[in-house]
Amino acid sequence: MTVYTSASANKQLRQLQDEKDRLLALENQRSTYTRTADEPSEPPLYSYTKTSADIERIDAQTRTLRHALHVFNATYVLPKAGITLDEALILLAQLNNTKARLAIMRNRAPKERLGALLRSGEEVEYRFANYDIAQTEADYEDVIQKIAELQLEIDLTNQTQTFEVGM
Repeated sequence: MTVYTSASANKQLRQLQDEKDRLLALENQRSTYTRTADEPSEPPLYSYTKTSADIERIDAQTRTLRHALHVFNATYVLPKAGITLDEALILLAQLNNTKARLAIMRNRAPKERLGALLRSGEEVEYRFANYDIAQTEADYEDVIQKIAELQLEIDLTNQTQTFEVGM
């Protein structure tokens, strides 16, 4: 059994993917070769069987580690937030979407003149905010605070809470 934090598991997953990418690149380079009739050359060192086995080993480790990470995310409850890590990641995305929406709304003017030039006899048109801009500013600040608190709790969990993986 190997003990991981979410952060160390993600680092290990990146290393596994890097190793797989390296093997695939080597396979691409060495699985074929060219030579001329005048200058015969030796084929590059390459073993389809070994390369395939190495890739299968990496894929198996990746599946096992990803599954353990998903189980941890789905079962570990953040103490302050009172929700699972998985739910917290979803909530974080939702809060960021809300933040983007509120950022636009809080920057609108209560009354905005439309059109630049008027011909004689034309009426000036205005667009009015149909909501309380001060409330959107307060809600924006509240969302910013919630994002910061949740992100800090997620970061702390990712660095300190451990789970075991049988690899």
